[in-house]
Amino acid sequence: MHRGPEGLPWAWGEPVPELPVPGPDSIRVATRSVITAASTDRLFLWLCQLRRAPYSYDWIDNLGRRSPRRADPQLCELEVGQSVMTIFTLTSFEPGASLMLRMNSGWPRRAFGDLRLQYRAEALSPQRSRLSVVMWMPPIGRVFGSQRRYLLAWGDLFMMRKQLLVLRELAEHHSAV
Repeated sequence: MHRGPEGLPWAWGEPVPELPVPGPDSIRVATRSVITAASTDRLFLWLCQLRRAPYSYDWIDNLGRRSPRRADPQLCELEVGQSVMTIFTLTSFEPGASLMLRMNSGWPRRAFGDLRLQYRAEALSPQRSRLSVVMWMPPIGRVFGSQRRYLLAWGDLFMMRKQLLVLRELAEHHSAV
């Protein structure tokens, strides 16, 4: 049976509605979320910017280059198969609401596993929205797969927390090109 969030490192932020697990029962689910005053349209605009940069700790995952602080609305023109954050592929999307990503094959999948992510912007009230990520994490490899997944969850918590806080800040305070 799959196990859902139950504290760190599996869950951080506001609770996220449960989603179906895409795959075998051995998949572990992790969730991350922030509440924001930004509209879902602004949040989705910034989610689409993940096509060009990770918006996390740039010195780690963007080769030291600062992720752009002005949104490019053209990046909202989405197509399945587009590259996102270099190591993911866009597998589906709901315009204005969500992006579904899958880890690229090759070295990314060998290093991090066959991860699938859903980023979602949803309105909670006229003044509040939630930006959330659900991550489906199968065991990584055959040797110590569950332990590697647990370590990845801690590393991801560190990186994705920063990413969500940056995206929230940008959606609340920065404009488009």
